[in-house]
Amino acid sequence: MENRKRSGLGRSSESGTSSGGFRKSEGDNKTGFKKKYFAKPTPAGFEKPSKPDIVFGVQSVLETLKSTKEIEKILLQRDFGHAEVEKLAREREIPVQRVPLEKLNRVTMKVHQGVIAFVSAVNYAKTSNVVADTFEKGETPLLLILDRVTDVRNFGAIARTAECAGVNAIVVPARGAAQINADAMKTSVGALNHLPVCRENSLSQIVSELQQSGIQVVACTEKATTELYDVDFSVPTAILMGSEEDGISDNLLEQADYATKIPMVGKIGSLNVSVATAVILYEAVRQRQSK
Repeated sequence: MENRKRSGLGRSSESGTSSGGFRKSEGDNKTGFKKKYFAKPTPAGFEKPSKPDIVFGVQSVLETLKSTKEIEKILLQRDFGHAEVEKLAREREIPVQRVPLEKLNRVTMKVHQGVIAFVSAVNYAKTSNVVADTFEKGETPLLLILDRVTDVRNFGAIARTAECAGVNAIVVPARGAAQINADAMKTSVGALNHLPVCRENSLSQIVSELQQSGIQVVACTEKATTELYDVDFSVPTAILMGSEEDGISDNLLEQADYATKIPMVGKIGSLNVSVATAVILYEAVRQRQSK
């Protein structure tokens, strides 16, 4: 087995949405006939992505920041002062992005006063709490860490598989993660109503804390030489997956205890991240059920 554990690593026993539908317009033409204009129907098998839940305007965003609602991120207009918004966002560890006015206007053309907040569809948990609760129940933790997985529907599909596989929580970074919106909820087929999602500022720190709690971190990467069937998933484990485009960050790969890969015998040599996650999770399920 390829052991990537670092020496000296300790072990011991975290609004403005618009409705859909067609548009109809009627009017008399020169011949006296009425014309009806309908929006083009949505092609079969394709759905327009729903707009995210947003709150806009200084006062509305401030009130949301003071509430218990989870906020994915806040967009602020460049060169425009929003000191109180930034202060509250910093206190709640909510990512803030300074963007040009044009980007804000693409989100909504309503009066946003240079500030838009994206509201999450779930309440985030803390990884440390999930781990503690799992050990207290006498269960063997199985966590999933997603690094730079930004596609909403991939995330929803991963969540669906993870819930079915008995994963205790999905851990995502505060920046560079898929937004958990209506599309993610729908793709997960309700799994996100039952599966804790932990949003953390530093995945590197979380990996270290998991290792200190006695949880091995296994990175799934094509760079590995060890196949997943040679890894012991029956012990407390956190599986680390990266995006299809960029893979897992180098620093996280270096931190991982083990690196493993899914064997490929075809010509393409790669799987969609949601499919790859399903393969490795159910190898963990198989091993745990056979014990």
